[in-house]
Amino acid sequence: MKKILVASYSQSGQLNEIIDQFLLPFNSNDVERLNLVPLKPFPFPWTTDVFFDKMPECVQEEAIELQPLQFYEEKYDLIVLGYQPWFLSPSLPVTSLLQNIRFQKLMSDTPVVTVIGGRNMWINSQESVKSYIKKAGGILVGNIPFMDRTSNLVSAVTILHWMLTGRKDSKWNIFPLPGVSKQDIQNGSRFGQIVKSARDRGNYQNLQNDILGTGLIEIPTDILFIEQRAKKLFRIWAGLIKKKGTTPEKRKLFVTLFKYYLLIALFMAAPLILLVYNILIVPFTGSAIKKKKEYFCGLETK
Repeated sequence: MKKILVASYSQSGQLNEIIDQFLLPFNSNDVERLNLVPLKPFPFPWTTDVFFDKMPECVQEEAIELQPLQFYEEKYDLIVLGYQPWFLSPSLPVTSLLQNIRFQKLMSDTPVVTVIGGRNMWINSQESVKSYIKKAGGILVGNIPFMDRTSNLVSAVTILHWMLTGRKDSKWNIFPLPGVSKQDIQNGSRFGQIVKSARDRGNYQNLQNDILGTGLIEIPTDILFIEQRAKKLFRIWAGLIKKKGTTPEKRKLFVTLFKYYLLIALFMAAPLILLVYNILIVPFTGSAIKKKKEYFCGLETK
């Protein structure tokens, strides 16, 4: 019997829906589910203060305590890692799993498929995950990101509505529903079948090409531009908050400054910068942009 370990953390439940669909083609007897549970659970819905306060540790990829992890096998034929990006980094529970020595040993010489559920930015978090897998001796054979396909500003409004109210409905009955669309979630079974076929053959060599061949995975050029710059700024802010926030009051002050910086950058500065970028830069750098997208959609690690 070929055993598959599926490890994930889903705060809102959306990622669980995606993985449930992804696993439909598999025999449930072959699958072992590991749902990560923080020792100190994160609230849902969030408050803005609590959410933004998690940024420094998330960006600096500091582990948190998880409830005891139980693995029933000493070796798995395939590991599926499901995660959400937080602040362009893996979520804290998943970062903690990736730093767990027992899980690292399980990844050694084992094919790994990553399944991501998020708003619209995943390439920075996936670069971190790639690095952890490579360091542990794992073999990344596939990556499947499920993202909100609406525009950056619209998805920012809808995800904040969902995150801060806990309601996955239309804000003011004007905006689209937040999160990954129902159709894209249902496409999870299509990707699951592709992975299952590769597993049944015992050959993952062309798996990522088959995944990309669906035409369902894309990196919008404006998202690529934002991600390539935002993570550097997040690291600066994370370092500043950790250095200057030496008391709860000081930390709250600097976290609040970061919150307003991010909102201004997202809703005011970014649209203007992207307008200039699309007019003056994109027409002359199409080849370089294409190569970057191909790299991030692939499995290689820099």
